[in-house]
Amino acid sequence: MEDAINAQIAAEIWSSNLYLSMSFYLEKEGFNGFASWMKKQSAEELDHAHTMASYLIKRQGTPIVSEIKAVPSHWDGPLDVFEKVYEHECAVSALIDKLMDVAVEEKDRPTQDFVWTFIREQVEEEATASDIVDRIK
Repeated sequence: MEDAINAQIAAEIWSSNLYLSMSFYLEKEGFNGFASWMKKQSAEELDHAHTMASYLIKRQGTPIVSEIKAVPSHWDGPLDVFEKVYEHECAVSALIDKLMDVAVEEKDRPTQDFVWTFIREQVEEEATASDIVDRIK
């Protein structure tokens, strides 16, 4: 369970870096409102990593900050950015589902309860990203 949560911490940090990179790109291209929103998303993803690390510590585990791979730095405009955001949120949902699968296999009810928070949030994140894509189109 600890390894699975640490893997998710790494994924959350990568997501934070991705959204920060998107924010930089959008700001450079003059889309300041989109850039501001992406900066907030970046901070939220990093907060998820902190929340997961704190949870591990409460459960006597050891959170690890592993190597984080570089993220992309260029897109083909706001529509491309937000289509990638939607795709990424769907991928994160799949990772969270796998984290729940491990918690269920381990019969770790406290972690199942903890992960449900993120499952519910992912429904909102996917819907928000999809809505933004539709609005841009």
